[in-house]
Amino acid sequence: MTGAHTGASTQPPDVPGLAVRPATPADLPALGRLGALLVRVHHGFDPQRFIAPVPRTEQLYASFLGGQLQEPNVVVLVAEQEGEVLGYTYAGVEGTDYMALRGPAGVLYDVVVDPAHRARGVGRMLLEATVAELRARGAPRVVLSTAERNENAQRLFARAGFRRTMIEMTRELDGDAS
Repeated sequence: MTGAHTGASTQPPDVPGLAVRPATPADLPALGRLGALLVRVHHGFDPQRFIAPVPRTEQLYASFLGGQLQEPNVVVLVAEQEGEVLGYTYAGVEGTDYMALRGPAGVLYDVVVDPAHRARGVGRMLLEATVAELRARGAPRVVLSTAERNENAQRLFARAGFRRTMIEMTRELDGDAS
């Protein structure tokens, strides 16, 4: 992490003692649990589009994010309250992407908050801290993708100033007669 993110964040009144800070290897079990939640929820939205959870999804996701922690262009932040990880974000700074017709940008890959702690400002704090860190790393914009059916996340992103720019469409080819 750069020195731009200090881990200190303004606290919403409904989340006393909440801190947003860079993730560490000690957070990996919680990150794996939350990442597995992300997989299960998205698979529930559209089981043909999103990967299915497997018995080791928590460990696999934790291992994946653990490998990202030291990457220079990656940001993994956690929201923590009294030693408990309530949510995390995973983002990166990417260069020009001709496939996406996009210039350099921060890309938000994951934002997850434990369901028991939603609707209290945790997601908003994580999102704001992640955007600030991406800006500090030189990102001129932040882009993200969200599941079509994830209306709660879409409202959070819209309130934070994000606008719709692309729509992903999927066509399954198994058994396609055309």
